[in-house]
This record gives sequence, C-alpha cells and structure tokens, in this order.
Amino acid sequence: MKNHYYIIFAFLLSGILNISCSNDYESVPLEKITIDFAFDKNDSIGSKASWFLNDIYSKLPEGYNSIDGNLLDAATDDAISIDEGVTTISKLATGAYSSINLISQDMKWADYYAIIRATSIFVNNIDVVPVKDTLTSGLNAKYAWKSEARFLRAYSYFELIKRYGGVPLMGDKVRKLGENVELPRSSFEDCVNYIVSECDAIKDSIWTSPIEDPFINSHRPTVGTVLALKARTLLYAASPLFNGGNIDPTNVLTGYTNTTPDLAYWKKAADAAKELIDLNAYALIDSFQNVFTTQNNKEIIFFRQRGNNHGIEDANGPIGFMNNAHGNGKTNPTQELVDAFPMNNGKAISDPSSGYNPAKPYINRDSRLRKTIIYNGCLWLSATIQTYIGGANNPIITSQSTTTTTTKTSYYMRKFMGNWEKSTQYGNVSHDWVSFRYAEVLLNYAEAENEYAGPTESVYQALKDLRKRSKILAGTDNMYGLNSGLTQDEMREIIRNERRIELAFEEHRYWDIRRWKIAEQVCNKPLHGLRIIKTSGIFSYTTTEVFTPIFTEKMYLYPIIYSEVVKNSNMKQNPGWDINK
Repeated sequence: MKNHYYIIFAFLLSGILNISCSNDYESVPLEKITIDFAFDKNDSIGSKASWFLNDIYSKLPEGYNSIDGNLLDAATDDAISIDEGVTTISKLATGAYSSINLISQDMKWADYYAIIRATSIFVNNIDVVPVKDTLTSGLNAKYAWKSEARFLRAYSYFELIKRYGGVPLMGDKVRKLGENVELPRSSFEDCVNYIVSECDAIKDSIWTSPIEDPFINSHRPTVGTVLALKARTLLYAASPLFNGGNIDPTNVLTGYTNTTPDLAYWKKAADAAKELIDLNAYALIDSFQNVFTTQNNKEIIFFRQRGNNHGIEDANGPIGFMNNAHGNGKTNPTQELVDAFPMNNGKAISDPSSGYNPAKPYINRDSRLRKTIIYNGCLWLSATIQTYIGGANNPIITSQSTTTTTTKTSYYMRKFMGNWEKSTQYGNVSHDWVSFRYAEVLLNYAEAENEYAGPTESVYQALKDLRKRSKILAGTDNMYGLNSGLTQDEMREIIRNERRIELAFEEHRYWDIRRWKIAEQVCNKPLHGLRIIKTSGIFSYTTTEVFTPIFTEKMYLYPIIYSEVVKNSNMKQNPGWDINK
C-alpha cells in the first residue's frame, strides 16, 4: 500500500473552503487528500489545514444513544434498556463479550488510534503553512491549532487507557497505512505521564476562555479543556483500580504496582483540579437542565458538536404521545438511581429524619430528580405522565402481535431534553454532547482532596455549591444537608453519590464503578423498577426486579482485540481474556 504522502485527492477545493468557514464539521476520510495539498506552503489563511483538523473532531466520541440506540448508562446500575432479548447493551451489562466478540461501539481501539494517527500527521506538517492570523492573546493561530491536535491525541490516549490500561504510545511518528508495526504496550504509568506531559506542554499555547468568535470556534479546546483532561486523567490514575488495587498487582500494564494506595497520586489529582478551578473561567449556571441545551454557557468546558434537533427526545422520551411527540423510551432509569436522590433538605431518603414518604415518593426531593428522570405524575408535553399499569405512558399490551414496548421500570430519562413540560410537541434544541463541564471538575476536586487530606472545608464547599444550584435547602447551619465532622469514609460515600446524581447519563457511572473497583458489588444483584397500581385515584408502589447484570473481575478492563494480539507478538492481553485459558 502506498504511504499517506501519495494518496489520491478526491474532493473539491470549494467543499473544503466551505467546511473550514463553518463551525460544523463533516466526516470525510483523511486518506483522500495528499499531505502537500492539506498543508500548503502558499495557503496564508490555512484553510485546508483547518479543514483537516476540523475533520478529526467528527471522529470524537459522543454518548447520546451510541450503543445500538442506547446510552452507556443502560449497562450500569442506573438504567436498563427498553430493548428485549440479547442486545449490544445487554452484552455490555452482562460481560457477554470477548477478545474475538467485541462491543465495537464502545471498545473503539481502532477508532482512537485513527484519531491519534491523524493528529500526528497534523502536528508533523502544520508548521509549513504560513498562517499569519493571530489570536487576541498574540498567539499565531496555527500554533493554537497544533496544540488542539495534541490535545485531541492526548484525549484519545486517555479514552484508551481507561478501557485497556497501558497501550502502545506512538509518539509523533506516523507509520504507513497497513504497516505491520509490532509495538509493545507502554506501562500504565508511562501512558498517564505522557498524557499529563502533553497537557502541561500545550496549556499555554492554546485557545483561552472566553474563546474568540464562539460561533465559529466554540467547539475548540481551551486551556481549561486541557486542564480538565489532566485532572480527569490523574483522578482515574489515583483511583483504587489503578492505585493499590491493580487486578494483576505486578503487571505494569494494568496499573501501578503499589499494593496499598499511594496518597501522592490523589494529591496530584486534587492539585490539577484546583488549578482549573482557580482559573475562574467557569462556573455553575443557575439552571441544571439548561447546561445541556444552551450553547456557550459558562459551565461547558468542552463538547462534541451535534447541532439542533429533537433526536434525544425521539429516542428516549415517553411513549404514549402522538406524532412527533412520541418517544421510544429507550433508557429506563432504575429505582436504585431514583433512590439515590436525596430530599430537598439534603438528607438521604433512608434517613428517618429526612421526611421521605414512600406513599408520595417524589414530593420534596432534590430538584435534580425531576430534571433527570420522568416519573409518574410529572408534567410533560402539557400532560400528566401516567406510568402506572394501564396508564397512557405504560399501557397494558393485549395483543400478542403488537410491537408496542413500555417502560420496564415506570421511569423515563428526562435529562438532556428541552423544556417541553408545557409544549405539545418536540421542537429543535441544541443537543451537543458535553464531554467536560465545571460540575465534574468540582466533584473531581472534592474526591481527590478527600482521599488525600480528608473532608476539608474546600471539600465541603464544592458539595455545597452543587447542592445550592440544585435548590437543596441551606438549613439553619448553612450546610445544605451535610453533617459537620464527617469522617473520610462518610464523605467518600457522599461524594460518590453526588457524582452519581449530578452526572447521571453522562457516561461517568459506567467508568466510576470500575475505577472505584465496586462494580462487582453493585452489578451482581438485581436492579429494580416500580410496579404502580392506581385504585380509586390512589397509587400503590411496589418494587419489582427488572434485570440482573453480571460482572467479573476481568471486566474491569476490556480485552485487547484478538487480531491485535495475533499479529503483534509484543502485544500482551489483559488478565482473564486469553482465549486459550
């Protein structure tokens, strides 16, 4: 196969110029242009190089219904899919995959290495383009682009190591397409250090926030985005799965080899999150639900652009409505997730003094509950949601031939959707996939700081800020339902629960229960929904088992694809996934 310097150009220049002038980006195979064309020594505005970079963004992951129409959270204890039978999402939830039978929609080994290859091509060639434009910071635009590419490469490596542990580090070298390169996997520590070093190297040579001309550039990473990636990487690296709980304690590919937690890793994670907080460039916005539907708000740090539509509503909205207001109810939140939301006084519903009434389970709850989950009695599309048996949104199926499906838990997902409570049909709304937001940074800091130093005042403050935004009552002690004098273990459980409810359906729970190394505890027991009966206007609520996931130790890391192991004698498989054992 010819190398990438001589691949035939196959599209019109006018198309490239149109793409480069838009904040939208299209997926066109990078291998259909020549290097000399994309990185033109006479292109003083860098239009073709900019197109090349924009095309890479189209390959980034997006979490909306990406697993055969399901959210990744439907493979956790937070939700199940409405789909019946053996499906891709059920295979993820039960470990029905192997190094041969992969779940390609999430494992993405080849996809991330394609991004790594493309960004390295960009890094190696952009310097020849004579771009004269400068940013308000005084930085030449092409050097900001170069840092963008390095960020995208580092981000791809992070997505790989959270799935696989240590992976081959390619550096800046770009191999030929089809080249048989038998590179070994780098250690987990080396991969973490590489990502962090890249973030440190580019943070002063990339876009700053607020970003220039956000209509064109809002999708680009800023110094805040770089720091967010660094903080998340270090948080994962400090977590029990990799720090003190390595599933193969002497294996440098699957984590650090210390057998007890090293607090220094938590300190690095806390410091990285604090560095981002101290930028004072981001803040929690007043409306929790508007974070995901209002572009360019101060809470969003980085996003994957998707445009305006009602695709999330179509896929996940309640069934039982007509025409374009009818949803497919794909994601059914579990009772376990619903029960995780505290009362509006900040106390857990299990606390006898919380005021929780099981006969009226949704009264006086944390406001994030009704902004995350659609439940019986909610207002939606100018109607009262009926998820009781036989209700409009949970009808009784009377025909064996019908294809109607209904919620399995009596719940539907509400998060990410527009403000349709008082509408009669869905309209278009921004549905960009938010990859990093400020609320996560606060939670990252609180977790790392608590693990390093215990429940300090700054840990309390991060949680208070989140609870205040969710309209939890401050109380006479101004503690927002938090008890003073918590132990480190008590605070750990509160932080983990706060992450669960604040970041629900944002693809954090799936990875959190792995990095905390608790998946074996939370995923090997039945999940529940509600069976709601309406009798003479009175509702009765009975919990019912809906699904039992399966999790074994080897599932903490994905298997390396078998073909990679076979063709590369230096590629070591992850523990438990050797098909010969």
